[in-house]
Amino acid sequence: MTALVYDLLIVLAIMMVANMLGLLVTGGRLLDEQQHLRAWWFPLFEAACVGGYFVASWRRGGQTIGMRPWRIRLTTATGDTPSWPQLLVRLGVAAAPWLLLGLTQWVGLRLALWAVLVAWIVWYIPALIDPRRRAVHDIVAGTEIRSPP
Repeated sequence: MTALVYDLLIVLAIMMVANMLGLLVTGGRLLDEQQHLRAWWFPLFEAACVGGYFVASWRRGGQTIGMRPWRIRLTTATGDTPSWPQLLVRLGVAAAPWLLLGLTQWVGLRLALWAVLVAWIVWYIPALIDPRRRAVHDIVAGTEIRSPP
């Protein structure tokens, strides 16, 4: 979890660059007068940028920048580098709780954020009982986090 905090800084930088590109492409009109998103493609672009960071990092060396200080690495059960499909499945399942933010218009932002937090807690509960300490996204993708001996 601490590695995710480190990676949050990288994600913020990626989001700033993605927002700058979005503003350049739309001529500074990413939002309309009522502050509604005008570019339907922009959330998908942001997700692709952030997801690309994680998948590329895991594929190239098995580590994100946040994982390096802790010397942990993403591998398969046999210690190999995960395949592209495994990485995409892991990313999709790990990011699935973010979809709960879609509830915001019905339940409000505060409740939607709580729903995301509860979903992530549920996602990590299996790590407490799994002998290899795998969360839901690792179980589904067939991957695991390894630390040095």
